[in-house]
Amino acid sequence: MSVWATAAACGLLEPAAIAVVCGAQAGAAALLLVRRPRRSSQRRGRPRGQDTRGRRSRTPGGAPGGQSPHQSIRATLALALLLSCAAGGHAAAGSVQRHANDVARAISGEAAVLAELDVAEDPRRLAAPDRPGSAGRWAVPATLRVLAFDGRRVEVRVPLVVMGGQGWEQARPGQRIRATGKLKSAGSAGREAGILAASSAPTVLRDAGGWTRAPADLARNFGAASAELAGDAAGLLPGMITGNTARLDPQLAAAMQTVGMTHLTAVSGANCSLVLGALVLAARSLRFPRPAAAAAALTGLLLFVLMVGPDASVLRAAVMGAVGLAGLAFGRAGRGLSLLCVATTGLLLTDPALATDIGFALSVVATLGIVAAGRSIMDWLPAAVPRSLAAALAVPLSAQLFCGPVIVLLQPQFSSYALPANLAAAVLVAPITLLGTAAVPLLAAAPALAAVPIAVAGIFAGAVAAIARYFAGLPGAALPWPEGAFGAATMAAFSVLSLAAVWLACHPAAALAALPEMHRRTARLLGRLLDRQPAPPGRTPPGSASGAGRRPLNRHVNGPASTWSVAVRTGLVDGARRGRLRVCKFTFRRNHQWLLPRPNAPGPRPRTPPPGAM
Repeated sequence: MSVWATAAACGLLEPAAIAVVCGAQAGAAALLLVRRPRRSSQRRGRPRGQDTRGRRSRTPGGAPGGQSPHQSIRATLALALLLSCAAGGHAAAGSVQRHANDVARAISGEAAVLAELDVAEDPRRLAAPDRPGSAGRWAVPATLRVLAFDGRRVEVRVPLVVMGGQGWEQARPGQRIRATGKLKSAGSAGREAGILAASSAPTVLRDAGGWTRAPADLARNFGAASAELAGDAAGLLPGMITGNTARLDPQLAAAMQTVGMTHLTAVSGANCSLVLGALVLAARSLRFPRPAAAAAALTGLLLFVLMVGPDASVLRAAVMGAVGLAGLAFGRAGRGLSLLCVATTGLLLTDPALATDIGFALSVVATLGIVAAGRSIMDWLPAAVPRSLAAALAVPLSAQLFCGPVIVLLQPQFSSYALPANLAAAVLVAPITLLGTAAVPLLAAAPALAAVPIAVAGIFAGAVAAIARYFAGLPGAALPWPEGAFGAATMAAFSVLSLAAVWLACHPAAALAALPEMHRRTARLLGRLLDRQPAPPGRTPPGSASGAGRRPLNRHVNGPASTWSVAVRTGLVDGARRGRLRVCKFTFRRNHQWLLPRPNAPGPRPRTPPPGAM
């Protein structure tokens, strides 16, 4: 959290302010490491870390060398500050690009420029091409290499986003292109230093290299083969396998956003987890040793990332997917959380701009939910449920509950059917990912054989699209929700209540057994609260001199700690008084005398005048 907060804050500050923050963190870390607490119990003349017999001593916590838990905490805090300082120093480079060079001056003046760029990721469509008179707009992440404006030529290395029209959909990662346009600001924070509003189509100066061309060709061939599918599968299947959403129907994209299934429209951590898990199972089935199986699985995951494209989002998904699978495999939340912290810190140190990326936040929170609650939810389910089905239910549920507060900040609405929609689609994601991934290399080796897994995966992808459209069309699919911090807090409380409801549904016997104990604790709490309240004026408190002769009302209630005795002692039930109705009167083990006249009561009846008498 310290590294994340520092990276996010330094993305908003100028270089001078970042230097101050990093200097303060480095100074605090030095004080924590240099200063040592005094030991009052240490004898003079005894070597530190040894007892009277010259042996190494241990603290009650087990730290060798006489190291106390306080020293361990101080060392941990110092390490966190040093890592935060490193993240701040890396973020300072991006701040310099935005504030202190020729590119910053060109951006502030919105200058018309001639730029040479290296394409970093595949183009993303911004506008639907089915509008009349519109060919669509595309966003292309790139790295600026050469900038020419005002008669000057500057060689730089600055990340940009190109906003272009027709022709920019053909850009491929690894290409060197030339274009003209106007530089604009990209905002106060983020990875990109600016936006290039392109006024011309791109001119390819250099094609992509071999190690980037081959994955791009595989993804392009898979997209062309998937285009022959019918219905929504033609646009959804390439997005789920290779991350290419160019053919995705805008109405389907809106429906999936409504029901919280946007993560299925592109490569996510779930896909990487499935690929990694399948590789691990295959290696273990072939009797590979555990280190060899892990190495084979990681190699396969690396090839999958290269096939999809080594984009920042794909690398992040691969890392988070590996962490989530490791957390489920270990069966202990502590190890999974440690791996998640290490992976998150490493990604933030590599790219501090991820601290303000909502996609990165969703990946981390979803992985946190799988690691922290996924295994517990699996254990809550009855033993009759198969483990594979339990995992298919626990993973989307835990991820959805933890991602809810973050999604509200991005889109202030409540997806009423997000959970059932994701649960229904969860069983289809695995065959789509495995069959589609297996079909990608087959397209290069045996295109005829690849048609079979693509067709089967297309059927499942069409089912996912049908699920999204069905739940999005139900009444109340998207309900309004408060915005900002209050909305996130209320959604977090709702997630906690939902998790408690899941536990109650899976443990009905334990819930019923806990009801009496909850009742006793509630009565005890009410008793303590009423004991602190002053007695009303004109009323004699129980146990006083004037009330000593009064007969206790709970004389027939047995038990030293009964609820009735607590109620009488604290004043919930007043003493018996004749002729008046009080708050409550006991009817337990005694003949209650009614205070009002009864028509059929024994004894003389009241005299009534005869008919006609005055």
